[in-house]
Amino acid sequence: MNQPQTIESGTDEQTLDDLLSLSNRLVENVGLVVLGKAEVVRLAIVALIAEGHILMEDVPGVGKTLLARAIAASIDCTFRRIQFTPDLLPSDVIGSSVFHNPTGEFVFKPGPLFSNVILADEINRTTPRTQSALLEAMSDRQISVEGKTYPLDPPFIVLATQNPYEFEGTYVLPESQLDRFMIRLHMGYPIRSEERRLLASHRDGTPVESLSPVLSIDDVLRLQRGVRQVRVDDSIADYLLDIVHLTRRSEDLHVGVSTRGALTLYRAAQALALASGRDYVIPDDIKGLAVPVLAHRVLGKSFLQAGQFGAAEAIIRDIVDRVRVPG
Repeated sequence: MNQPQTIESGTDEQTLDDLLSLSNRLVENVGLVVLGKAEVVRLAIVALIAEGHILMEDVPGVGKTLLARAIAASIDCTFRRIQFTPDLLPSDVIGSSVFHNPTGEFVFKPGPLFSNVILADEINRTTPRTQSALLEAMSDRQISVEGKTYPLDPPFIVLATQNPYEFEGTYVLPESQLDRFMIRLHMGYPIRSEERRLLASHRDGTPVESLSPVLSIDDVLRLQRGVRQVRVDDSIADYLLDIVHLTRRSEDLHVGVSTRGALTLYRAAQALALASGRDYVIPDDIKGLAVPVLAHRVLGKSFLQAGQFGAAEAIIRDIVDRVRVPG
């Protein structure tokens, strides 16, 4: 009789079935309210368990905020929504020191960034100075204010939404900011049948308000630890690097994928494998993630990175098609 496969997760061993069950539970719960977007939901959960952040770009009103709220509602954790506006200051995001009369000292008052799940709504409507307030938190899971460093409690994930750059009142996200996002997703309009279901589901109110948590913080941390134990054979790592290095030699690109981008694709592939019930990565994991993980990290010669992301995606797809898949 075959024994269930196990993955070392911290100090205890988790069976793959246990971890897959946790992942599926989260996907299914989010899918109850985010209708007709199974692949988007799946990739969002991959980013969560891979300890990454998510950037969602699309026109207003197609469910970007709903996806973020549904993920937060499905986990028993703290959640804050930050509405980014042109007059938002960095201190409004990370917090600031205020004078405490009884002690006569300044006391740090944490901002909304001190939460497990952050919805950064319309992030490109605020100034680059305020956008940059997220950089340290997203990279190092900590915030430095006035010479002191404050760690952020895990898990920590930023789900940022942005309007297309052609819309009025938007600021370009700098390359350093884009590189901190693991995955960039498009929601897109739902098909007619799913939109009809969506109308019916909102008859008695907003469905996301009825969602109950299906995972605890410890469950999410177990999944994240499990991801790090997923095996990546040398041939798969070489396949990943072949794609990354080809972006750096491409005649269509000014800037190829950074080392951080390669590491991010590596971790995302581990998470996708785990979410698929495997303790090893296969080439299809790399191929399926190449566009959402890499396209926002490159700069093309014939288009501005601020727009026409479709061109970058097409270049990445072409590069993936040209790289030999390991046998």
